[in-house]
Amino acid sequence: MSNFKILAAALPFAVMATGAMAADETIAVFTKNQTNPYFQTVRVGADAAAKSMGAKVVHYIPTKPDSIPEQLSQIEDVIVKKPSAIVFVPVDYKAMVPGVEQINDAKIPVVNVTDRSAGGKFLAFVGADDYSLGLETARYLLKEMGGKGNVVILEGVKGSLTNVDRVRGFNDALKEFKDVKLLASQPANYQRLQGLQVMENLMQSHPQIDGILAANDAMAVGAIEALDGANRKAKVVGINGTKEAVDAIKANKLLATGDYNGFLQGCIGTMAAIRALRNETIVTEVVLKPTVVNASNYQPYDRPLESRACPSWSEVEAISTKTN
Repeated sequence: MSNFKILAAALPFAVMATGAMAADETIAVFTKNQTNPYFQTVRVGADAAAKSMGAKVVHYIPTKPDSIPEQLSQIEDVIVKKPSAIVFVPVDYKAMVPGVEQINDAKIPVVNVTDRSAGGKFLAFVGADDYSLGLETARYLLKEMGGKGNVVILEGVKGSLTNVDRVRGFNDALKEFKDVKLLASQPANYQRLQGLQVMENLMQSHPQIDGILAANDAMAVGAIEALDGANRKAKVVGINGTKEAVDAIKANKLLATGDYNGFLQGCIGTMAAIRALRNETIVTEVVLKPTVVNASNYQPYDRPLESRACPSWSEVEAISTKTN
């Protein structure tokens, strides 16, 4: 499956350095938590890239979701163990800057994935355009509602970059539909259970909810469970393009999901780290464009993550916005 949208003209063919593989290349991959399926897709992508390139991955995941102290402690542990390189998703894009600076001081090369860090030095950034993803996903829902009705927003973690940009996209889409009323916008912290609980409370306050804009799939699925429990109907969209979202689309429970493509981000971030170790050409900026997955186009996504393959490097170059 190819999920690429061209962000810039394909780069001219570059002669790649062959670069002999270093012995025992180990890539430390940092993700935010064990509860959000999105980060599992990032980890699977990283594993796939490392396996295809003959390297090893070690995962670092806070046991408490999005724990700043725990991720800082994990960074200290990694610096002692000295991996070949790091692929890094910060649990907080500002609070983790001192940790990134510690990695820099230890002279361990690091690639930033998903949430763009507010500081530190990186070989590359690999992510998606959260604003466009929120905007296009919301537009799809509002058009499917016929441009009228009542909606609620389930926000992610307050202050996180992904949440700020996705919700901004949601709200800008709402401005385009004057006959749609926003009833409430509340955080459910990207968690399925909290999505269910917040939705239950919103239904008690609002007897008519026609659409739900969830800033990730986990909250969207929680909202669907709340709707089912109350025997109510509403059109629901999420973001991340996870397996549970695709399953919900197939079951006619979820209208759509904006594909954030964690698998590709894990692939490309890890490929860039390994290529840098081998003195091969890398890209320094990849920002994936949005795709809204729905009943008409979900089929390529309806396959186990473990069976997916990472892109070729020429494909990565074609969508990159910057190269070294």
